[in-house]
Amino acid sequence: MSSQPKHFLDLDLLDASILRAILDSAAAMKKSGKVPKALGVPQGAVLAMLFEKPSTRTRVSFEVAIHQLGGTAIVLNPQDMQLGRGETVADTARVLSRYVDAIMLRTGPPATLTEFAENSTIPVINGLTTRSHPCQIMADVMTFEERKGPIKGRTVAWIGDANNVSTSWMHAAARFGFTLRMAAPADFAPTSDNLAWAEGEGAKIEVMDSAREAVHGADCVVTDTWVSMGDNDAQKRKAALRPFQVDKALMAVAKPDAIFMHCLPAHRGEEVTDAVIDGPQSAAWDEAENRLHVQKAILAWCLGAPKARKAKVLKFDPARARAAKAKRQAKTSKKAAPRKLARAKTGGAGR
Repeated sequence: MSSQPKHFLDLDLLDASILRAILDSAAAMKKSGKVPKALGVPQGAVLAMLFEKPSTRTRVSFEVAIHQLGGTAIVLNPQDMQLGRGETVADTARVLSRYVDAIMLRTGPPATLTEFAENSTIPVINGLTTRSHPCQIMADVMTFEERKGPIKGRTVAWIGDANNVSTSWMHAAARFGFTLRMAAPADFAPTSDNLAWAEGEGAKIEVMDSAREAVHGADCVVTDTWVSMGDNDAQKRKAALRPFQVDKALMAVAKPDAIFMHCLPAHRGEEVTDAVIDGPQSAAWDEAENRLHVQKAILAWCLGAPKARKAKVLKFDPARARAAKAKRQAKTSKKAAPRKLARAKTGGAGR
């Protein structure tokens, strides 16, 4: 195994060219139903999947993906491992690196993902953290382009809580060149740190407190559950986010051919109505299917032969990442409020 594994940790750590190559590979495999030998995935490769958070789509799609690539998966839960009895994340990463070919981690704190990557000599893939969900957004971009063509220059409206999924949408807006409008109440708006990153990357992010304003003329409307895993303020969230429900009236404000997406699971009657998620504009089921194809392409890039993985990578450097974060925080702290992006109306720091 190479001493410099190809991690798939977050979209902001990868150049647009490699993300585009992964999407192209996913689309080709979906169309042909075959895995090209040129990808160079070792026969019998083993993927360890660590779940500290419940999962349906992530678990099934990754397990099927590695099987279709000619490998196998091992599912691990903390309570079944020494990790759940006090062994460090670093030691667990070092040991697993001797047994398997790649690790997919679905966890809470992003620091856990970082520690795994720092101590692993094999590829580590982010299956979800409280900060981000990059595999999901890769599937979302693939779904958009299947339905509506290139996403560059188009408009996506995110409605509701600025959570981990929306952070990866912000990363995608910078990498793929589309406008992202984000509508949320003040307490659940994007953080100043995320907005500062987006501004520094030249991303077109518009933040507002009106769902109708965000959706007006959009090519795609996206939402997510109001109460995520680990949230303990459910009643507050539901009350604040009620005006941000995606229903037929709201979809009517978007372009006539706009699509609706949701990463699932959906809480019907809360963030979205049955008429929308089951309606003709819904792409939610294609979106769910595309998790399989995208994750197959991500695994192929991580595990494949060097010539199949060539692309410019923003090399993962923990020290540099921490320094960049500190610099952004220092920059935003000097301001009374984050500078408006485009015609954005920032509503205060989110969670």
